[in-house]
Amino acid sequence: MRLRNVGVYVLLVLSAVVMLFPIAYAFSISLMDGKEVLQGHLLPRDPSFENYVGAFERIPMMTYLVNSLIVALLVMVGQVVLSSLAAFAFVFIDFKGKGLIFMLFLATMMVPWEATMVPNFLTIQSLGWLNTVWGLSVPFFALAFGTFLLRQQFKTIPYEMYEASQIAGISRFRFFWNVVMPVSKTPLVTLSVYSFLTTWNMYLWPLLVTNTEQARTVQIGIKQMQSNEVASDWGVVMAAVILIIIPTLLLLFAGQKHLQEGLTQGAIK
Repeated sequence: MRLRNVGVYVLLVLSAVVMLFPIAYAFSISLMDGKEVLQGHLLPRDPSFENYVGAFERIPMMTYLVNSLIVALLVMVGQVVLSSLAAFAFVFIDFKGKGLIFMLFLATMMVPWEATMVPNFLTIQSLGWLNTVWGLSVPFFALAFGTFLLRQQFKTIPYEMYEASQIAGISRFRFFWNVVMPVSKTPLVTLSVYSFLTTWNMYLWPLLVTNTEQARTVQIGIKQMQSNEVASDWGVVMAAVILIIIPTLLLLFAGQKHLQEGLTQGAIK
């Protein structure tokens, strides 16, 4: 049994090394000068953080980081609020055609994002939201996956408790806020982490609805840098990449336990 456990840990360590090697190598390149990068060194001979300074000088990196952070937080809050309210309605509120509406709601998950891109763009354009955080965030507030995930959690709460609260004169929102939300922390954290990471890594939609440096996000910025820089400046590009992935790594490491538990609970239920 002990030998088996050792084998499992060795396999896990090797898997972790394989998964983390690209990030480690990108960080190593970010500390090299152009000559070392072209020579294919794995480790820098004379580590320097000049490439990180260069990343802020070549493009408005701080503006891009702030824009991405604002948009990701807006989408995260919007998805959590709307998904939790929709899930509460599908579980605790009786109305005609609830089952059919929920099935249609889930069917939207089968529609590829590319099919809705043009209508969404025309809507954002008509509202005058191009080059704004609202145009970048509002189309992603409604999420069928988030509603389904939270609905599965809300269904574990006894319906009799809701009926008792109604008899006692407690409002629906008070029951939602004081009873349902506190016992649903794991799926809420899961949805928050998921929405933040997916929004932070968006590329195509920000490319469509922004055309100024003041409104662009980090993914557009890194693509812009890759297009403009020559091969000898890949150290600067990798420095920008490291700066961009640091927030996602921190959030993933901080919330991976809740993320795993929430996705597992949703699958089992």
